[in-house]
Amino acid sequence: MPTYRDEVVVLRTHKLGEADRIVTMLSRRHGKLRAVAKGVRRTSSRFGSRVEPFMVADVLLYQGKSLDIIQQAESLGSYGADIAVHYDRYTAANAMVEAADRLNEAETTPQQYLLLVGGLRALARGEHVARSILDSYLLRAMALSGWAPGLEECARCGAPGPHDSFVAQLGGMVCSACAPTGAARVDRGTVGLLTSLMAGDWDAVDAAGHASTAAASGLIAAYTQWHLERGIRSLAHVAAPQEPRR
Repeated sequence: MPTYRDEVVVLRTHKLGEADRIVTMLSRRHGKLRAVAKGVRRTSSRFGSRVEPFMVADVLLYQGKSLDIIQQAESLGSYGADIAVHYDRYTAANAMVEAADRLNEAETTPQQYLLLVGGLRALARGEHVARSILDSYLLRAMALSGWAPGLEECARCGAPGPHDSFVAQLGGMVCSACAPTGAARVDRGTVGLLTSLMAGDWDAVDAAGHASTAAASGLIAAYTQWHLERGIRSLAHVAAPQEPRR
Protein backbone atom coordinates (compact mmCIF):
# COMPACT_ATOMS: atom_id res chain seq x y z
CA MET A 1 0.00 0.00 0.00
CA PRO A 2 1.29 3.52 -0.80
CA THR A 3 2.59 6.12 1.61
CA TYR A 4 2.08 9.85 1.37
CA ARG A 5 3.25 12.98 3.16
CA ASP A 6 1.37 16.12 4.13
CA GLU A 7 1.36 19.05 6.52
CA VAL A 8 -1.33 18.77 9.18
CA VAL A 9 -2.76 20.51 12.21
CA VAL A 10 -4.06 18.15 14.89
CA LEU A 11 -7.72 18.75 15.73
CA ARG A 12 -8.38 16.04 18.32
CA THR A 13 -7.28 12.63 19.52
CA HIS A 14 -8.81 9.72 21.36
CA LYS A 15 -7.44 6.53 22.83
CA LEU A 16 -7.25 3.27 20.96
CA GLY A 17 -6.29 0.12 22.81
CA GLU A 18 -3.58 0.30 25.45
CA ALA A 19 -0.96 2.46 23.72
CA ASP A 20 -2.35 3.90 20.48
CA ARG A 21 -4.37 6.97 19.55
CA ILE A 22 -6.66 7.86 16.68
CA VAL A 23 -5.65 11.33 15.50
CA THR A 24 -8.02 13.60 13.56
CA MET A 25 -6.12 16.14 11.48
CA LEU A 26 -6.77 18.92 8.99
CA SER A 27 -4.21 18.59 6.22
CA ARG A 28 -3.01 21.04 3.64
CA ARG A 29 -3.57 18.84 0.58
CA HIS A 30 -5.71 15.84 1.57
CA GLY A 31 -8.53 17.41 3.57
CA LYS A 32 -9.53 16.02 6.94
CA LEU A 33 -7.69 12.83 7.89
CA ARG A 34 -8.12 10.22 10.60
CA ALA A 35 -5.12 8.01 11.27
CA VAL A 36 -3.71 5.72 13.93
CA ALA A 37 -0.59 6.79 15.81
CA LYS A 38 0.77 3.53 17.19
CA GLY A 39 2.45 3.44 20.59
CA VAL A 40 2.24 7.21 21.17
CA ARG A 41 0.87 6.80 24.70
CA ARG A 42 4.07 5.09 25.79
CA THR A 43 6.74 7.28 27.35
CA SER A 44 9.24 5.88 24.85
CA SER A 45 7.26 7.13 21.84
CA ARG A 46 9.41 9.00 19.33
CA PHE A 47 6.75 11.43 18.19
CA GLY A 48 3.83 11.28 20.64
CA SER A 49 4.09 14.96 21.60
CA ARG A 50 4.00 15.98 17.93
CA VAL A 51 0.49 14.63 17.35
CA GLU A 52 -1.30 16.35 20.22
CA PRO A 53 -4.11 18.89 19.66
CA PHE A 54 -3.06 22.31 18.29
CA MET A 55 0.25 20.95 17.00
CA VAL A 56 1.32 21.48 13.38
CA ALA A 57 3.43 18.72 11.85
CA ASP A 58 4.81 17.21 8.68
CA VAL A 59 3.58 13.62 8.73
CA LEU A 60 4.30 10.51 6.69
CA LEU A 61 1.27 8.23 6.49
CA TYR A 62 0.78 4.66 5.34
CA GLN A 63 -2.52 4.13 3.54
CA GLY A 64 -4.40 1.42 5.43
CA LYS A 65 -7.64 -0.41 4.66
CA SER A 66 -9.83 1.51 7.13
CA LEU A 67 -7.57 3.97 8.89
CA ASP A 68 -4.21 5.28 7.73
CA ILE A 69 -1.18 4.87 9.98
CA ILE A 70 1.17 7.68 10.99
CA GLN A 71 4.73 6.47 10.42
CA GLN A 72 6.66 9.71 11.05
CA ALA A 73 5.90 13.17 12.40
CA GLU A 74 8.15 16.22 12.40
CA SER A 75 7.08 19.36 14.24
CA LEU A 76 6.37 22.47 12.16
CA GLY A 77 4.66 24.51 14.87
CA SER A 78 4.66 23.69 18.57
CA TYR A 79 1.73 25.78 19.75
CA GLY A 80 0.09 23.46 22.26
CA ALA A 81 2.20 24.32 25.31
CA ASP A 82 1.82 28.10 24.96
CA ILE A 83 -1.93 27.76 24.40
CA ALA A 84 -2.63 25.30 27.22
CA VAL A 85 -1.26 27.49 30.03
CA HIS A 86 -3.76 30.30 29.34
CA TYR A 87 -7.45 29.52 29.89
CA ASP A 88 -8.70 32.07 27.34
CA ARG A 89 -6.31 30.83 24.65
CA TYR A 90 -7.05 27.18 25.41
CA THR A 91 -10.82 27.52 25.21
CA ALA A 92 -10.60 29.65 22.06
CA ALA A 93 -8.30 27.08 20.42
CA ASN A 94 -10.72 24.28 21.28
CA ALA A 95 -13.57 26.18 19.67
CA MET A 96 -11.45 26.81 16.58
CA VAL A 97 -10.46 23.19 16.03
CA GLU A 98 -14.01 22.01 16.73
CA ALA A 99 -15.34 24.43 14.12
CA ALA A 100 -12.63 23.32 11.68
CA ASP A 101 -13.64 19.71 12.27
CA ARG A 102 -17.29 20.50 11.45
CA LEU A 103 -16.60 22.78 8.50
CA ASN A 104 -14.32 20.30 6.77
CA GLU A 105 -16.39 17.13 7.03
CA ALA A 106 -16.91 17.00 3.27
CA GLU A 107 -13.95 18.76 1.72
CA THR A 108 -11.33 21.36 2.50
CA THR A 109 -8.93 23.73 0.80
CA PRO A 110 -5.35 24.77 1.56
CA GLN A 111 -6.78 28.15 2.61
CA GLN A 112 -8.77 26.53 5.45
CA TYR A 113 -5.63 24.80 6.68
CA LEU A 114 -3.54 27.98 6.51
CA LEU A 115 -6.25 30.01 8.25
CA LEU A 116 -6.38 27.58 11.17
CA VAL A 117 -2.61 27.42 11.49
CA GLY A 118 -2.44 31.22 11.48
CA GLY A 119 -5.11 31.44 14.16
CA LEU A 120 -3.39 28.94 16.45
CA ARG A 121 -0.05 30.72 15.95
CA ALA A 122 -1.64 34.05 16.91
CA LEU A 123 -3.17 32.47 20.02
CA ALA A 124 0.11 30.88 21.07
CA ARG A 125 1.93 34.21 20.73
CA GLY A 126 -0.82 36.22 22.42
CA GLU A 127 -0.87 38.67 19.52
CA HIS A 128 -4.44 39.82 20.21
CA VAL A 129 -7.31 39.13 22.60
CA ALA A 130 -8.08 35.42 22.34
CA ARG A 131 -11.80 35.92 21.77
CA SER A 132 -11.11 38.32 18.89
CA ILE A 133 -8.77 35.80 17.25
CA LEU A 134 -11.51 33.19 17.55
CA ASP A 135 -14.18 35.52 16.17
CA SER A 136 -12.02 36.48 13.19
CA TYR A 137 -11.23 32.83 12.51
CA LEU A 138 -14.90 31.81 12.60
CA LEU A 139 -16.00 34.56 10.22
CA ARG A 140 -13.20 33.92 7.74
CA ALA A 141 -13.58 30.13 7.89
CA MET A 142 -17.31 30.47 7.24
CA ALA A 143 -16.55 32.75 4.29
CA LEU A 144 -14.13 30.21 2.82
CA SER A 145 -16.90 27.60 3.09
CA GLY A 146 -19.30 29.83 1.15
CA TRP A 147 -21.21 31.23 4.12
CA ALA A 148 -19.89 34.78 4.39
CA PRO A 149 -22.43 36.91 6.25
CA GLY A 150 -23.92 39.88 4.41
CA LEU A 151 -22.85 43.03 6.24
CA GLU A 152 -23.72 45.88 3.87
CA GLU A 153 -26.52 44.92 1.48
CA CYS A 154 -29.59 43.15 2.87
CA ALA A 155 -28.74 39.45 3.00
CA ARG A 156 -32.30 38.55 1.95
CA CYS A 157 -33.37 41.04 -0.74
CA GLY A 158 -30.12 42.81 -1.61
CA ALA A 159 -31.32 46.30 -0.69
CA PRO A 160 -28.34 48.62 -0.19
CA GLY A 161 -27.39 49.45 3.38
CA PRO A 162 -26.63 50.48 5.96
CA HIS A 163 -29.08 48.30 7.88
CA ASP A 164 -29.47 47.83 11.61
CA SER A 165 -30.81 44.28 12.08
CA PHE A 166 -28.86 41.03 12.07
CA VAL A 167 -30.59 37.68 11.51
CA ALA A 168 -28.36 34.59 11.44
CA GLN A 169 -31.05 32.50 9.74
CA LEU A 170 -31.28 34.99 6.85
CA GLY A 171 -27.53 35.34 6.35
CA GLY A 172 -26.52 38.54 8.14
CA MET A 173 -27.68 42.16 8.11
CA VAL A 174 -31.20 42.67 6.77
CA CYS A 175 -33.34 45.69 5.92
CA SER A 176 -36.34 46.77 7.97
CA ALA A 177 -38.73 45.21 5.45
CA CYS A 178 -37.08 41.77 5.75
CA ALA A 179 -36.30 41.82 9.47
CA PRO A 180 -38.66 39.58 11.49
CA THR A 181 -40.12 40.73 14.76
CA GLY A 182 -37.52 40.56 17.52
CA ALA A 183 -34.50 40.67 15.19
CA ALA A 184 -31.28 41.71 16.91
CA ARG A 185 -30.57 45.44 16.47
CA VAL A 186 -26.94 46.20 15.68
CA ASP A 187 -25.23 49.60 15.82
CA ARG A 188 -22.79 50.78 13.17
CA GLY A 189 -19.80 50.30 15.46
CA THR A 190 -20.56 46.59 15.77
CA VAL A 191 -21.10 46.24 12.02
CA GLY A 192 -17.77 47.96 11.44
CA LEU A 193 -16.09 45.57 13.86
CA LEU A 194 -17.60 42.56 12.08
CA THR A 195 -16.18 43.92 8.82
CA SER A 196 -12.75 44.41 10.42
CA LEU A 197 -12.77 40.89 11.87
CA MET A 198 -13.62 39.50 8.45
CA ALA A 199 -10.84 41.48 6.78
CA GLY A 200 -8.23 40.89 9.49
CA ASP A 201 -7.90 44.63 10.18
CA TRP A 202 -6.32 44.18 13.60
CA ASP A 203 -5.69 47.85 14.30
CA ALA A 204 -9.44 48.44 14.15
CA VAL A 205 -10.25 45.23 16.04
CA ASP A 206 -7.86 45.99 18.89
CA ALA A 207 -9.21 49.54 19.20
CA ALA A 208 -12.89 48.48 19.32
CA GLY A 209 -14.92 49.23 22.43
CA HIS A 210 -16.08 46.56 24.85
CA ALA A 211 -19.75 46.87 23.91
CA SER A 212 -19.08 46.36 20.20
CA THR A 213 -16.69 43.47 20.91
CA ALA A 214 -19.20 41.66 23.12
CA ALA A 215 -22.05 42.22 20.65
CA ALA A 216 -19.98 41.02 17.70
CA SER A 217 -18.94 37.86 19.55
CA GLY A 218 -22.56 36.98 20.27
CA LEU A 219 -23.61 37.50 16.66
CA ILE A 220 -20.70 35.45 15.32
CA ALA A 221 -21.40 32.57 17.68
CA ALA A 222 -25.08 32.53 16.70
CA TYR A 223 -24.32 32.80 12.99
CA THR A 224 -21.68 30.06 12.99
CA GLN A 225 -23.73 27.58 14.97
CA TRP A 226 -26.84 28.19 12.87
CA HIS A 227 -25.06 27.43 9.61
CA LEU A 228 -23.17 24.43 10.99
CA GLU A 229 -26.57 23.08 12.10
CA ARG A 230 -24.99 21.86 15.34
CA GLY A 231 -23.70 23.72 18.34
CA ILE A 232 -19.99 24.16 18.93
CA ARG A 233 -19.76 22.76 22.45
CA SER A 234 -16.45 24.45 23.19
CA LEU A 235 -18.01 27.90 22.74
CA ALA A 236 -19.83 27.44 26.04
CA HIS A 237 -16.45 27.54 27.82
CA VAL A 238 -15.00 30.52 25.96
CA ALA A 239 -14.89 33.56 28.22
CA ALA A 240 -16.96 36.54 27.15
CA PRO A 241 -14.97 39.64 26.21
CA GLN A 242 -14.01 41.46 29.40
CA GLU A 243 -14.41 45.19 29.90
CA PRO A 244 -10.96 46.70 30.42
CA ARG A 245 -10.09 47.72 33.97
CA ARG A 246 -10.04 51.42 34.74
